[in-house]
Amino acid sequence: DGGLMMVPATLHDRFWCHVEPEPNSGCWIWIGALRRKGYGLFRVGARNMGAHRIAYELSREPIPFGLQIDHLCRNTRCVNPGHMEVVTPRENTLRGIGVTAVLAKKTECVRGHRFDEANTRHTPQGTRHCRACGRDRNRARDPRARRAARALAQLRRMT
Repeated sequence: DGGLMMVPATLHDRFWCHVEPEPNSGCWIWIGALRRKGYGLFRVGARNMGAHRIAYELSREPIPFGLQIDHLCRNTRCVNPGHMEVVTPRENTLRGIGVTAVLAKKTECVRGHRFDEANTRHTPQGTRHCRACGRDRNRARDPRARRAARALAQLRRMT
C-alpha cells in the first residue's frame, strides 16, 4: 500500500518532548498543559496527573501512597527530579509560603510573648495559642477583676 505505519509513542517519549532545560537554574521546564496554580499537567490513560509526579516516577521510583513531591527550587513548572523530594503533606505545607507555613515559623504571639513550652497551648487541630494572652483575656472577662481595676483607677485619679 505504501502508507506509513503509525507507531504509538511510549509514555516516556510523550512526556519528555514537553520538557525544556533552563540552563541558569537547572530547572527542567514543563512546556505542556498547566493546572491553574502553574503545575504541569500530563494525561496518562484517562487521568490527568501532575507532570512533576510523572517525572519523578519515570526517573526515580514510585511515590508512596499519601506522600507528596516538594519542589525544592520552588518552581511549579520544574520537572527536574533532582529538584524534588518526597515528603509528607504536613512537611510540604510547612516548607511553603502559605498562611500555615508563615504562622508555624512565628516564635512570638502578636503581643510579643514567646511561643515556648511553658507559654504555648496546642489544640487538637494543631494550632498554637499563647497562654499569657489567654490569662489576660480571662482576667478582662472576670467581673471581679474589672471591678478591682476600676477601683484602682479611681484611687489613682484621687491621688
